[in-house]
Amino acid sequence: MSLGLGMAVLLTACSASIAADEERKAAPDATVAIQPADRAANVPTDQTVVVAAHGGTLRSVTVRSEDGALPGVLSADGTRWRSTATARPGTTYTIRSVAANSDGKQTEKSSTFSTVKAATSFDIESISPSKNTTGLTVGVGMPIMIAFDQPIADRVAVERNLLVRTSKPVEGAWHWFDDKRVDFRPREYWPAHTDVRVEANLAGVQGGKGMFGKRDLAIDFKIGRSQITKGSVDEHVLVVRRNGKKIREMPMSAGKGGVMKYHTTSGIHLAMSREPVTIMTSPGIGPGQAGYYQMTVYNTVRISNSGEYVHSAPWSVGSQGYANVSHGCVNVSPDNAAWFIKNTLIGDPIIITGSPRPLEPTNGWGHWQENWKQWLRWSSIKDGPTLPFS
Repeated sequence: MSLGLGMAVLLTACSASIAADEERKAAPDATVAIQPADRAANVPTDQTVVVAAHGGTLRSVTVRSEDGALPGVLSADGTRWRSTATARPGTTYTIRSVAANSDGKQTEKSSTFSTVKAATSFDIESISPSKNTTGLTVGVGMPIMIAFDQPIADRVAVERNLLVRTSKPVEGAWHWFDDKRVDFRPREYWPAHTDVRVEANLAGVQGGKGMFGKRDLAIDFKIGRSQITKGSVDEHVLVVRRNGKKIREMPMSAGKGGVMKYHTTSGIHLAMSREPVTIMTSPGIGPGQAGYYQMTVYNTVRISNSGEYVHSAPWSVGSQGYANVSHGCVNVSPDNAAWFIKNTLIGDPIIITGSPRPLEPTNGWGHWQENWKQWLRWSSIKDGPTLPFS
């Protein structure tokens, strides 16, 4: 009797387990929601594409056009994908997605949308530093300078798509000088030996009504050693410090004054170019007029747009270190000029003090003439840390 009863109990338990498995329902299919809606037209290029899974997770998402894919990022829980770049104007995109429920059963969904057409486009006309203009290694004062070929009305949209990545954290900001030019500088000088990448992700960005960015552009450059030159028009000497250590002292002669244009400007200049030979002509004075001159000068380092250079001046060696006799340039001896042009990087700060004529922020690369508060007045999205390299 006891054995038969045990077997009956065992059979009853197995039958109950099988019945429970048969009664368990399969998990519902995952569903996918996509924005913009299927076949949407005239979609703004900056509208984010969002793909969301309900009752499951996303296994794959692609957003493609004939010109390529729109990049995006998946949320940590795998349920939401969003685009991370601006779409191209006048372009049709196809969205393909695959989601899976808890049982692994997959659901596919596709849709298309078309972006608004562009009436016109804008492009980057010039960008510096670049290999052609400044080389790949620049000084610690070097700004990033971008000029556009069309006036920009939507500065916020453009500025937020100008990314600066650095190998060392740097606080900085963009600054609009006018509607076609925007420049970036750090709050303080760049840290020495910093790698920098500028990403202008402007393809499809709306710069004004009906006007969209033509392309993306990226440049890489490196900040070199820290070299800062300081000179006084009263003490008649230039002192060059590299990484904080004095490496050279050069007697100099600055602008003789008399009229304002013959004063060397006071302020934080930057080395703008290195020219083995420069032909200098008197500003605003023609041949035959009093004070006219035209001369060939060697080993010049340009420091402003108003015709100021640090250059070789063998004719004023007797005055260098004692008196100011130039028309506004900083005169040094031929040996010192040859050393200076060889040892200066574009973007090195060259600070002149003691003159009654200040360097204007728009005279050459006078970016450091503005304090940080003044610089931020002309920034659309203000300051912030640079991004790390991705």
